[in-house]
Amino acid sequence: MNVSEALQSRISCRAFLDDPVPEKTVRPILAGAAQAPSGGNLQPWRIYALAGLALQALLAQVRERMKETPRGDGLEYAIYPADLKEPYAARRFKCGEDLYATIDIARDDKLGRIEQFKQNFEFFGAPVGLFLYLDRTMGPPQWADCGMYLQSLMLLAREHGLHTCPQESWAQWHSTVAAHIDPPDELMLFCGVALGYMDEQAAVNGLRTERAGLDEFAELMGFEPD
Repeated sequence: MNVSEALQSRISCRAFLDDPVPEKTVRPILAGAAQAPSGGNLQPWRIYALAGLALQALLAQVRERMKETPRGDGLEYAIYPADLKEPYAARRFKCGEDLYATIDIARDDKLGRIEQFKQNFEFFGAPVGLFLYLDRTMGPPQWADCGMYLQSLMLLAREHGLHTCPQESWAQWHSTVAAHIDPPDELMLFCGVALGYMDEQAAVNGLRTERAGLDEFAELMGFEPD
């Protein structure tokens, strides 16, 4: 699989098969992604990978705690700006509407939407859950570095026939996750990533989010005419 094929076939997978992914497959994906660039070669990412009983213990606790505190431990950072302007607000709204349409959950079906959202905290059934941390002293440039690591990881996963779903929603369970993996205090949870084999039959995986055309986000100057 070449890079273009990996990019075109990568989606945020929201239904996985329970087929296990062995450590010998996960290791080269995590290691290979570290070829991602970072300013000053800081390599600010820190990864914790959970599978098997370790993952199930965490999911069970989150499931139980969600009954009393559905919003989790509270966010340590704002995932979206408080006043999301256009065209970003419209894109986010359409993404949500298109997602729920794939599984026939109407806009006024609050319970149905809540139940689907809860699947985030089951890693959508994936057999591997990854957690990406970075040092609290880092700033926006290093957050961007972590994004490049994540993209590299997701493309390498496709090379191995796997799919992923990056999930900033896991940041709202930072204390609960920390109780299971015991990261150093100076690390902050940025996101989780579901990793596994996609359930090709799941309707929700039929979602293909739209992308803006090149002319909407890029200007090319000084090139010789074709």
